[in-house]
Amino acid sequence: MAAPLTIARADARIVEALRRQARPLTGAAGDHDALLDRIGDARVVLLGEASHGTHEFYRERARITKRLIAERGFTAVAVEGDWPDAYRVDRFVRGAGDAGAEQALLGFRRFPTWMWRNADVLDFVGWLRAHNDALADPARAVGFYGLDLYSLGASMKAVIAYLDVHDPAAAERARRRYECLQPYGGESSEYGRAVLLGVSESCRRHVLEELVALRRHAADYLRRDGVTAEDEYFFAEQNAVLVADAEEYYRTMFGDAAASWNLRDRHMADTLDHLMAHLDRHDGAGRVVVWEHNSHIGDARATQMAQRGEYNIGQLMRERHPREVVLVGFTTHSGTVTAASGWGGPAERMRVRPALEGSYEALFHEVGLPAFTLCPMQGGAGQALSEPRLERAIGVIYRPQTERQSHWFAADIANQFDALIHIDVTRAVEPLERSQGWELGEPPETYPSAL
Repeated sequence: MAAPLTIARADARIVEALRRQARPLTGAAGDHDALLDRIGDARVVLLGEASHGTHEFYRERARITKRLIAERGFTAVAVEGDWPDAYRVDRFVRGAGDAGAEQALLGFRRFPTWMWRNADVLDFVGWLRAHNDALADPARAVGFYGLDLYSLGASMKAVIAYLDVHDPAAAERARRRYECLQPYGGESSEYGRAVLLGVSESCRRHVLEELVALRRHAADYLRRDGVTAEDEYFFAEQNAVLVADAEEYYRTMFGDAAASWNLRDRHMADTLDHLMAHLDRHDGAGRVVVWEHNSHIGDARATQMAQRGEYNIGQLMRERHPREVVLVGFTTHSGTVTAASGWGGPAERMRVRPALEGSYEALFHEVGLPAFTLCPMQGGAGQALSEPRLERAIGVIYRPQTERQSHWFAADIANQFDALIHIDVTRAVEPLERSQGWELGEPPETYPSAL
């Protein structure tokens, strides 16, 4: 009986230390002052989420991002979405084209659509458009970009469309090179299965040839009208890179889970680096806010992912840009979440089970605050938070019937993140297109919503 009492007393001491260190979130304008002080001159701020379907995570990321743009000169938002899909939103926030905010978000067609086609993102991109419209210098407009690599078919079409305008002969060569992948443009995973089973050849050589050809003629394509030409070429080149990386990703996804995970996160890190270099050419020092899941932006070396040989964008950014990167995690104890019961299923509003005993989230629940920030992570209770505990991750699928096996992993949260935001009771994000399962009652807001 002595051991459980000792553990309970130890946790009680940690909770007291957390109460002294925690900064309550109340909805006030200065809620994130400590976080902005921690960010300082960092060039990249990665804002996480413990699920892909929680309203408060989107809300707080938007509040932080608005301040970074307005007060610290950040000029880009990059999300865990596909490059060509985000381009449609980028055009909207820059005032290009006639589409409205909701129409711009329709570019996110791939499951799960609610991840970016939701009410919180709609409000945020509307704010971005208003911010950009009010700028005296349009060259300082804030852009919106996607870092992910699932858009094989859309990216092939984008490369060809660019070349159709600027080099029709090269466009025909690109069509021939991409013919190998065309049958799988809509169901890219089937390409990997076909190669694995030996019923289709690998298209690796063809997609690399196209990328090399596009880069070889970059100087010709850029001899037109300055910034516009450079932006258009950059968009096309990144689509060609995406096709090459996606081809490799779909070939490896059935044979080596760690390798495919690493390839995806390396692609996102490389895309982010290319984006910063592109912004540097325009602004002198590009600064980017990234919105992705905790599992991508929290340093993998501080989690059991490292034992599986996996790394992520958060780790890669820390390694590549020491002292220029800040990682911010998000956690919750209970509430509701928008998720699916299985891959490709409809959006459902589900109850989130209370955090497991002994987990980080259970500790944070005991603090007794509806919402708070820990910043910095290493102060006060930081040493205790470096002891491995369970941490929850809900992606686009939530399986409460297998809660422990499906959604919990071991982590050292103090080294995983530079700062943490905990919101004890959260509610489901609202998709722009609702489906079944939306009749559940909502928990109350975690603080007065006069934002």
